[in-house]
Amino acid sequence: MEILSYPFFRNALIGVVLISVAAALIGCYIVSRRMVFISGGITHACFGGLGLGYFLGVSPLAMAAVFAVAGSLGVDWLSRRRVRKDSAIAVIWALGMALGILFVFLTAGYVPELNSFLFGNVLTITHSDLWLFAVFTALLGAFYAMFYRVIVAVSFDEDFARTLHLPVTAVNVVMTVFVSLAIVLTIRMIGIMLLMSLLSLPQITAELFTRRYAPMMWLSMALSLAGGVGGLFIAYFISVPASAAIVLLLVAFYGAGAAIAAWRSRCRINPEND
Repeated sequence: MEILSYPFFRNALIGVVLISVAAALIGCYIVSRRMVFISGGITHACFGGLGLGYFLGVSPLAMAAVFAVAGSLGVDWLSRRRVRKDSAIAVIWALGMALGILFVFLTAGYVPELNSFLFGNVLTITHSDLWLFAVFTALLGAFYAMFYRVIVAVSFDEDFARTLHLPVTAVNVVMTVFVSLAIVLTIRMIGIMLLMSLLSLPQITAELFTRRYAPMMWLSMALSLAGGVGGLFIAYFISVPASAAIVLLLVAFYGAGAAIAAWRSRCRINPEND
């Protein structure tokens, strides 16, 4: 356990715990609403903000946040104009990438920090990153606590929630902003690959065993924590990149869950084989 004496590993461990909690809350929302690919669209929309930030000489992270929120709200606006959501995501995705490439090309000199935003490294999480994400996770948890029933209603049946005169539009906008900010805050810390995995793999694994929102949320949180913490220690002991170890462990969880779910299904169909 001497690895825990290293500050960078302790920061990574705490960061994975915080990110796993936030990813479980946000991931259940986007998986329930069949919006997994919107996170990919927002991630690539961020690239336009990063490029503009470098070009203007301002904070790339702040500009990425502006582009992420604008892109996610743009997807929601287009989808309400009878544009299919996947088509709206494709438009925002392409626009963000094109603007990012353009602004990076126009920026004088080399942009060394760009790779860190694209690929990230969980072992480079700093104390300031932890404080910032802790505040974000606390705000997200408080919003869930206050509007949990509305979030669940909107996640499973938005039209029915509107008939009950629930604040559907307000919840959609706030959750869209939370999704965007979560992507911006974590993309530099853990990279696109690990971010997309934490927002989808634990949730679809939990969905194999329950369709209820609360159990799915808690189970996905447990899977995220197990995958994140376990992947960090596996990466240390076998000397491989931490993000790859975490993603592979989450994939292994899904494979095991799918096998168990299939076995349980066969047992229900053929009780004599139990």
